[in-house]
Formats: sequence, C-alpha cells, structure tokens
Amino acid sequence: MDVWTTPQERPEGWYLAFMAPNIKGPPYAWLDPSRLYCNQQAFKDCVEDLIHPFRNETIDLVAGIDAMGFVLGAAIAHHLGKGFLTIRKEGHLCVETKSMAYTDYTGRQKIMELRHDVVKAGLRILLVDQWVESGGTMEAAITLIEQEGGTVAGVAAICIEDTKGGKQIKERYKCSTCVPEHLQPQFNNKYLESFKVFETKCNNK
Repeated sequence: MDVWTTPQERPEGWYLAFMAPNIKGPPYAWLDPSRLYCNQQAFKDCVEDLIHPFRNETIDLVAGIDAMGFVLGAAIAHHLGKGFLTIRKEGHLCVETKSMAYTDYTGRQKIMELRHDVVKAGLRILLVDQWVESGGTMEAAITLIEQEGGTVAGVAAICIEDTKGGKQIKERYKCSTCVPEHLQPQFNNKYLESFKVFETKCNNK
C-alpha cells in the first residue's frame, strides 16, 4: 500500500485502500471499514472529508447509529464541538424511548430506539453511520428524528451505495461520503481494486 506523507501527495479518498475485504463470507459485510480507523492520518482525513460539505451548515447535534456509527459520529461531534446522541438497537436504553422497526442490509428485522428527552422541534441533527447499503437502518433513524420534531441537517457515511434506498436518501437529504465519483462503481459492485493487495498477501503466506 502506498504511503503519502503530505496532504498534497494524498489523493482524494486515499485512505479507502485501508479497508479490508470480507474473508468469512455471509452473513458478514463485504468489507471491513474499521481498519482505516487504526491509522491516525487515515481516520483524521476521513472525518474531515465527511465534515467538509457541512462547514457552512447549522448543526446543533450529531447522532450516530448503533454500532459503528458511534465511532465516526463521536469523532465528528468532537471535531465540530457539538453534543453526541446515540441511536441504539433495542434493549440498551434504560430510559423512555421511541422505537422504530426496520430491516437491515442482511434482511434481518430489528428495532431501533431513540431516547425521548433530547430531540426537540427544530433541532438540526447530522446523522452519521459507517455505511449505507440498503438504506433501511438510516431511514429508521431519520424517521425517529423527524417524528420527534427534529430536522435532519444531513447524512454522513463513508459510503452510500447506489441501491434504491441509498439513492432515495441522497435525493432527499444533503449527504456526505468519502467515496470519489470515479470509485463509486467499485463500491456498488462490492469489489475494490485495492483488495488485490490483501489477496496478494494471502497468496504469499
């Protein structure tokens, strides 16, 4: 993997090459984005790229979706100097909640919960998750926020795939991703050219 030492040398989305392919098969996701968080510069650039489109927007609160959305969401909230709201899977919040049933990217039925005492009418919230594939999880989070009177100021994720659900979210909300336009087809096809580095390492063992 190439290493770029200065911002001028680092191409757009350079850190995406840190993401590792799935070697365990179904029902796992097709890649592991969390590997890029282990590199300080990669994580920093990823967060800054996600924030960039919202630099002139009013953001009152950042909300992260259970569970990997907590990593990026908390980092973004810290960077913006805002509070951070966790949107949890059912059974983890011991306070009064609002709930929403949804179907995740694996087709499993789940329930998402939002604490009832934070979101107020007009509060502008940036919703963050690690990934948007089918869009079901993000749509449930959006519904919970809007039912409480909050305004979804935007959606941020490393990637929003061009699925039916992903496209609908892009059409309705301001979105931020880390994927350059020329790489989007690779993400839609669920295979990155950068995976070849990992395949070579495996073959050389």
